[in-house]
Amino acid sequence: MLEVQELAVRYGKHIALAGPSLKVSPGEIVVILGANGAGKSTLLKAIAGVCEGQATGAVSVSGEPVLGLPPHKVVERGIALVPEGRGIFGELTVRENLMLGANPQRAREEVEARFEQLTRLFPKLNDRARQVVRTMSGGEQQMVAIGRAMMSNPEILMLDEPSLGLSPLLAKELFQTLKKVRETGLGILVVEQNAKLSLGIADRGYLLENGRILREDRASVLLHDPAVQAAYLGGASGHATGPAKAPAAPVLQTSVPAPPTPQVRVKPIRSVPSSEISGLDIDAIVAGAARKAPGGAAPRSLSPGAMQAAVSQRSDALKASLEAIEAAARQARARPVASSLPPLRPTARPAAPAAGAPIAAPTAPADAPPIPASAARVEVYRRRPGTAQFSKTEV
Repeated sequence: MLEVQELAVRYGKHIALAGPSLKVSPGEIVVILGANGAGKSTLLKAIAGVCEGQATGAVSVSGEPVLGLPPHKVVERGIALVPEGRGIFGELTVRENLMLGANPQRAREEVEARFEQLTRLFPKLNDRARQVVRTMSGGEQQMVAIGRAMMSNPEILMLDEPSLGLSPLLAKELFQTLKKVRETGLGILVVEQNAKLSLGIADRGYLLENGRILREDRASVLLHDPAVQAAYLGGASGHATGPAKAPAAPVLQTSVPAPPTPQVRVKPIRSVPSSEISGLDIDAIVAGAARKAPGGAAPRSLSPGAMQAAVSQRSDALKASLEAIEAAARQARARPVASSLPPLRPTARPAAPAAGAPIAAPTAPADAPPIPASAARVEVYRRRPGTAQFSKTEV
């Protein structure tokens, strides 16, 4: 039998466990329920001797104290821990992992007999005895971790979150296997987040909160308790735990929708490319349009009463000017554009002059127009000796 009395664990000034007490009898499954950070994993580590905090209190197995012993001595007393995350050797085979569990002195006798007993509980372990563990599924790896702990011939088997990372179907199969393990006479202490599955196979349960035991009862009572269901099973299963809340009153829409924004359509102004009006006398076109406007040009000085009429006449003149420019541009686009560039003629590349020799300007082609005498000039280039620079002289 495992007995824990007033077990306290402290990490510096932080108190992880505040004196919980519990017991586990042979052939009994006990489950510990609690939220994250309640101290469940710390409780198992302190019992197994792998807790890094300062532990005080009393832990005994079959009357022999184990608190404060190194982990391998705790295993020799008959306590085996399956840690969270399994802790198996992925590069070894299934049989090699199981044989490592039989290393304690109390387990070195009848190793093959316990291995056969283990393979009857987990038939897959016998079929996969030569398979590398890292190539197995999560459920099969969890079986290897439990089997390795059982190979140490323990009296108390502790499991920390055995269903972590398993599908609901594999988790259910694993817990049904734990019921068969209980029939071998082992006492099982389980820390599990899945309260429904764990309470379904357990005999008793403890509720742990902030390092303290709040309640202890039979698993069937805890499973149907409304408070436990609300805290760990996601609801109260129809049991009322307080006055019903009145339905919330409907919220009325009191805001007035804003009026729609008027859509203003702006007609884009057509832009005339400069290439279409090149060569046109714009001033003459505008002047002619102004003469065609009614009333002619506006006088230089206008009375306030006649200002509006003058502005209207200017607008009409400007409109007529724009229409005349567009008409001229259309006529320009209609005329064919003849190419004024002469055809390209291949010319030979002259040889590079020697250093210091004058460089004459290139001669014009034979069909080029004559250059006026007033504009005739000759540019002479001389390369400076020893450099790549040229000097220019106009003659």
